[in-house]
This record gives sequence, structure tokens and C-alpha cells, in this order.
Amino acid sequence: MSFSKNKQIILFILIAFIFSFSLRLIWVYQFSDYEQFKFNNQFIINTNDGYYWAEGARDILSGEQNINQNSPVSTATAKLTAIVATIFPFSFETIIFYIPAFFASLLVIPIILIGKSVEKLEVGFIAALVASIAWSYYNRTMVGYYDTDFFNILFPTVLLWSLIWALKTQEEKYLIITALDIIAYRWWYPQSYSLEFAFFALIFIYVIYQVIRKQRFEYTLMLLTFMMFAMMGLDGWSRFGIVVVLFFILKYKSEVFKKYLYYFFGLSLLLFMATGGFDPILGQLKSYVFKVHISVVGEDLKLHYYTVMQTIREAGQIPFETFANRISGHSITFFVGVIGYIWLVIRYPIMLLGLPLVGLGFLAYSGGLRFTIYAVPIMALGVGFFIYEIANFFKQSVVKHSIIAILTILALVPNINHIIEYRVPTVFNKAEVEVLDKLKSIAKREDYVVGWWDYGYPIRYYSDTKTLSDGGKHSGAINFPTSFALTKSQKESANMLRLDVEYTEQSFIVENDKDRNRTNIANMTLDYNFKDTNDFLESLKTDIKLPQSSRDIYLYLPNRMIDIYPTINLFSNINLMNGEKGKQPFFYFTKKFKDYDTLIDLGNDIKVMKITGELQVGNQLVSINNFVKVYYDSTGKLQKEVQTINDDSTINIIYMYDYNQFLVVDNSVYNSTYIQLFVFEDYDKELFEPVILTPLAKVYKLKV
Repeated sequence: MSFSKNKQIILFILIAFIFSFSLRLIWVYQFSDYEQFKFNNQFIINTNDGYYWAEGARDILSGEQNINQNSPVSTATAKLTAIVATIFPFSFETIIFYIPAFFASLLVIPIILIGKSVEKLEVGFIAALVASIAWSYYNRTMVGYYDTDFFNILFPTVLLWSLIWALKTQEEKYLIITALDIIAYRWWYPQSYSLEFAFFALIFIYVIYQVIRKQRFEYTLMLLTFMMFAMMGLDGWSRFGIVVVLFFILKYKSEVFKKYLYYFFGLSLLLFMATGGFDPILGQLKSYVFKVHISVVGEDLKLHYYTVMQTIREAGQIPFETFANRISGHSITFFVGVIGYIWLVIRYPIMLLGLPLVGLGFLAYSGGLRFTIYAVPIMALGVGFFIYEIANFFKQSVVKHSIIAILTILALVPNINHIIEYRVPTVFNKAEVEVLDKLKSIAKREDYVVGWWDYGYPIRYYSDTKTLSDGGKHSGAINFPTSFALTKSQKESANMLRLDVEYTEQSFIVENDKDRNRTNIANMTLDYNFKDTNDFLESLKTDIKLPQSSRDIYLYLPNRMIDIYPTINLFSNINLMNGEKGKQPFFYFTKKFKDYDTLIDLGNDIKVMKITGELQVGNQLVSINNFVKVYYDSTGKLQKEVQTINDDSTINIIYMYDYNQFLVVDNSVYNSTYIQLFVFEDYDKELFEPVILTPLAKVYKLKV
């Protein structure tokens, strides 16, 4: 049976789509009986940021949102989700869990069509199979990974396809398709400026080449004009209207359009610059390329804050093997992709248009693993072309197709193995969600639940309250108060919590007042008549006069926060006046230990000597202040056994029996609010009261 070219395309797309979507269901099969990953019999999503979009979609559907909480009701992700939830008869939780896997699998369409553009449909099909399940693409589009990534690669790949066909056919319809894709991409992902501009720059270089070679460049200049109008800093509807009007002028007044083409192009450039077209590009370079450890904020005190970019793994440098694996599944496949892409470009120079995606993807080697996803489609096309051309050396059809099948399978196997082994957990487990769901019935919508920024979006979604920080609001200035509240004494913590919440609320009222346009800490310092912020922070140990309480404040303390305590401490362990970092407290956490007759081996050359009551760190012996065992009795109440060995020592050992974990900490950590309230449940009754106490998460209400 022979198929027409169009039927082959449709068949290849269906096979590749089903392949991509089906492999994403492996995670569902693996955890189908794991109830801790479910809430209300629905799987919990596995990315923190997903709760941001979920909150927006939920608020669109309900018609309600918290005042000044900036629910993303106007974002593309939230709107699309709300539309899908309205149309299809599935639960909201089911939709946000499966929607990434469905839409991400659509990537196979433009990749197969790009293969067709170079008259190598089989290349596009092989590339679609490889790209759709490549490590980084799978990781960020698997079931439960509810984030913008499920369209972030689709739009630029469609843009690449439309640019290839525009230059190849010089048909007018590809001008409007290209412009509309840029507008849609910006609507979906506002940070798309840099990639759009890279494509524009490449086309611009091509125009210069045409001018030098004395080739006709009228169509290419029209393409640049449409792209530039679509890329302006205006809102999406304005840009949409402009390019549609421009297309109608071209379509029905072609001679007029071509006569004034240079004016249209010049106007597009002027409007691009006038609407701040370069600002987002420079901002992204500053954030991800020119990274700084300390940011200086404010005109009055010039406070120095620790920057969050230094603590985000996806923004850090990665090993080459990780870099190669995330793009192609294996180092060998990666090199095959590179060779194949170079070979493809030599054979079809128009594929140079893929360089912006390659360049941004390769930026990951020094700029952080989050960028690897962009190189996936192009390297997959390189793999597909390499396999196809190698097979072409053999004339017999059976041999040729057998080689294609074998080599394609070899390229897919490392990625499939990764999918099977990549058993990423959900953001929270069932017990943790139940805590926040219970808190929702206790706290009011205008109350604050304070936790570390990693948990901000899930807290907002499940408890339906306000937070001080989250995945999009976590600058050093914002993180400092929360870090301070978690790592300092209970008195300092209580004072800071009340101050930060009230000053945050005040900032919504006076946001246009230049005299109040400072960070919360700076405003606090000056309002309490201090010139040195360090002196103000010292005053929080005393009974200072606090602002009048306008709402309740709850402190959310999960067990999972123990592992990141040193990172949390970084943000407040700094001299705000000069940026000097404080001495790092001693903190060691382990779940892997061995208990012997005379010692407890905690790993990493750290041992507890039972007979002498000392801690051995390498070859050094250190005396122990307190050895504490905490456990839950038969009634579920937390019990604490404290053995004081040497009051003069600054090192404490905490054995959390039911958690099967050890903590070795100095006195500053031992006396911190987080350790005292979560680990020991020792709370100052004048400052805090327990609201929800469970082994995995505890909630306290502030009383001041």
C-alpha cells in the first residue's frame, strides 16, 4: 500500500505523538498505587511553579482572588487551563496533571514538517521520536510538570519551520504566520524576547548577504518588517492588530506596500526601540550570564542582599556529560547530533536558521541546565539526518530501513531508560497537602502563611492565603526577613514576622510614594530611627513597639526544610550595610548512619563516640553540649530526651528517631525558631501557639 505525501505526514505525526504521550504515562504506571502522591484520589503535580498557574486558572473559574496577591489570572497558561477545564469533563487536578504531556507531544508536528521542508520526511520522523522524549524535554514536560515549558519549545520550533518555508517559498502567507507565531509565543512566554531577536538578527545578516551578492532581498526585508512589528514592546492585541493591517495592505495594496517598504521597516525599528524592545534582553543577560552574588538595593541605606540566583541549581554550571545527556540522551548521541546538524547545514544551508536554538541550548554549559531544552529539536534533527544519510550508503531497501530502525532504537534507548529511572516525586505528599488543606478552613484569605519561597505557590494554592515570597517573588531583599525569622530566636522571629507582613501590606497602599520606595528592611530601619540596619536588627531581641496587627500570621514549618536550612541561612547571615557574609554555622544532616557498640557513624568522616561523649570530625575530637532524642509516643505526642554533656560546648546532636535522621548543629542553629518549633515543639507561649502539629509539617500562629 502506498501513501500520498500528506498521508505519510499525518501518519508519522500520529505515530510520533502517540509514542511521546505513551512514554509519559510510564510515571503514572509506576506510582499508580502510591497513595502518598495523591490527594482526593488525584495525582499531585511535581513542580512548585505549577501551583502558580493552577491558582490563576482556579481563580478564573471561581471568579475570586486574593487582594494584592497577584494571582496570574491574566496569564496565557492560566487562561488556557481554564478553557480546557471548562470544555472537558475532567477534574481540575486531572487536567493540570496531564495537560503537559498532551501539549508537549505536539512538538512532533513542526519537527516532522521541518523534515519535509528539506525533502527528508524520514529525518523529521526520527527527530520527532528522539526530541519528544529527550532528557531535558521529558523532564520539563512529563505528567505533573505543569509549567510553561510544554509550549516553550513548540512555539520557537514552529517559528523555525515558518521561517524556513518563508525563505524557501517566498509566499506571503508565511509572513503573517511568522508574525502571529511570535505574538503567540510572547503571549505564552513573555521572556521570549531574546530568542525572537536572535532569529531576527540571523535573517538580518542574510539580508546583508543578499545585498552584497546583489540578490533580490525585497521579500526578506518584508519578513524582517513583519517580525519587528510582532516583536515590539506593545501589548499582544496591539501587535496583532498592526500585523494584520500590515498584511491586508500587502495583500490588497501590494504596490503601495512595496513602494513604502523601507519606511515600514524603519518605522518598525523605531517603534521596537521606543517601546523598550532591548530592555528584556539586557535583563535576561544580567540575570543568567552576568550573575552577581550580592545585590545593592536602595538610595538611602544602600543595603546589600544575597542574590537568589546563586542558590538555583538550574542557573549553575553543569558537567559536560550532564549537558550532553540532557540534550540527546547520551554523549555519543550528542556528538552524532552535532555532526549530523553540521552535515545537514552543509547540504541545506537554510538550516542555519536553527542556530538560535542551538546557541541558547549550548548556553546551558555555562549558564545552567534549564537552557538545554532549546537545543533538543535541532540536535534531534541532526541525529535523524545522520542516521538517514548513513543508511543511504546501502542500496537495498530492506537493509537501508533495517539500519534506520536499529540506529533510531539505539538513539532512543538511553532516553527511554532515563524515563523509566526518572521517578521524580510530587511537590508535596498527601500528608503535607492535608495540613495546608486543613489550614484553609482555619485561616482567612487575607491572612499570611509564611514559609520559605520554595513552598510559596503550593501554600497559596492549598491554603488559599497570602504569602511573603514564592517562586516569582524571592529577591534577596524579600528573602531576608523570612530567613531571619526562621534562623533567629523566637523573639526576633516574632517581631520580624509582624513587621514584614504589615510593611508588605503598607507597600501596596503607598507603592507610588517615592519616600516609601525602599525595601521593607530599609523602611523599618529608618522608621525606628536607626541609621545602621545592624543596630535595628539587634533591637528585635527586645520588646520594641510593633505595628498594629491587621491580620493573622501563620508560620509553616515542614520537615523537608531541614535539608535546605543552610541555604535559607545564607540570606540573613550577611551584614546588610557592607555585604560582608557572616560565619557559616555548623550544620550537618544525614539519614545514612550506622550504629555500632561504641560509636555512631554519621558518614562523611563524622562519628559520635558513645563512651567519651564526643564528636569526631575527621581527626578532630569535639565535645558535645546536648545529645537530644525526639520521638513520638503511642498517643502521637512528641517526646524529647535531653542529655547535657558539656555546657561549654557549642555543638549539639539531635536524633529524630521516627524520621531516622541525625542533625549535628551549633548553638545558633539549635536555638533557631525553625529547630525549636519544628524539631522540639518548644514554643514561647507569649509569641506562638500551635495550630497543626504533624510529623511532616507543623503550623504555628503568631500571637503578637
